[in-house]
Amino acid sequence: MRIFYSLGIIAYSLAIKIASLFHEKALLWCKGRKNWYANISNALQNNETRIWFHCASLGEFEQGRPLIEAFKSENPEVKIVLTFFSPSGFEIRKDYAGADYIFYLPVDTRLNANRFINLINPIKVFFVKYEYWYNYFKVLSNRNIPIYMVSAILRENHIFFKFYGGWYRKILSYVNHFFVQDQKTKSLLNKIGLNNVTITGDTRFDRVAQIAENAPENNLVKDFVAGSKKVIVVGSSWQPDEELFAKIINTPLFSDVKVIIAPHEVHKKNIDRIKNLFNNNCCCYSEGSKDSFPKVLIIDCIGVLSSLYRYGHFAYIGGAFGAGLHNILEAATFGLPVVFGPNYSKFNEAVDLIDLRGAFSISDFDSFSEILSLLILDEELLNHTSSISKDYVQNRQGSVQKIMQFLK
Repeated sequence: MRIFYSLGIIAYSLAIKIASLFHEKALLWCKGRKNWYANISNALQNNETRIWFHCASLGEFEQGRPLIEAFKSENPEVKIVLTFFSPSGFEIRKDYAGADYIFYLPVDTRLNANRFINLINPIKVFFVKYEYWYNYFKVLSNRNIPIYMVSAILRENHIFFKFYGGWYRKILSYVNHFFVQDQKTKSLLNKIGLNNVTITGDTRFDRVAQIAENAPENNLVKDFVAGSKKVIVVGSSWQPDEELFAKIINTPLFSDVKVIIAPHEVHKKNIDRIKNLFNNNCCCYSEGSKDSFPKVLIIDCIGVLSSLYRYGHFAYIGGAFGAGLHNILEAATFGLPVVFGPNYSKFNEAVDLIDLRGAFSISDFDSFSEILSLLILDEELLNHTSSISKDYVQNRQGSVQKIMQFLK
């Protein structure tokens, strides 16, 4: 099985290299790993004690960030090595001040794993939520370097729990301790004989609480929303999400409503498409302040969305008409009810908030229009759902503290 795994890794790497000829993200993936050994070797200082945190992408980084910062606060002498698999994490957070070293993770071959671990020589390793790389885990285990999974979540349909998944279960056996999000994950691990499991919840609740507490004022957005009856913040939108708003924006329901749209993709071609969708009855954040704003403000940059939810009355979160829902907790922590499409079942927080009536799922324009009408016109409903969202986040904080206490 290891041979097939290795062939799969090689095939994936070759596919990315071919894709890099046409796709910018794939090109960044390749460039970031070019001459990785020399680059890392030159960056590291001698005689350091290091902890390694790995995050697949930006979402997992936000999940791991409060733990990184808590660990650094209590162990300032320890150097933090942070790695990413995806360019969408590395390119946005490559200047993150909370880590001493930030690298792309080299492809998971046996040679790479040995060379990389020889270089950074960590005393502990934390993988956030996902990614179980066989060669890295085996090398770490062979060297008695403890591996911890943080905010792990597993499901019955994962290969680890299939009748043919024995080799993959071996990867899980290399983990020293699982800090998991829920009882379902704990039970699945227990069923395959892994009892080194503690339910600590999801560290994202700690992270979004930090965001709400430290969210800065944004004068441009403050001017945009001034005087409007209701403000809807649309986070991480895709084309199907934006088309819903384009269809409803000029109806009487929206006569005194402002919309802030933060698309998932902010490259020029996509921003131009969105502007055309709204017949240019919109403006971009990068254009700066205006004497008179239209109804729609497009956030055409990265890094400001999480603090903009403070200006909303409720939020629409994108992605759930496609592969999957984006982060709803950044909105919920500000006490915003959340609306999203139909593909949300893999996200515990979305399922929970639907059950609690702090969130609403839509499937088409009619259900979209109905939910928005209720939230815009029914002040009592809006206030009730708002308190549900805020309480949901507040009551689930403390995951980082539990992990830190365990490690002590």
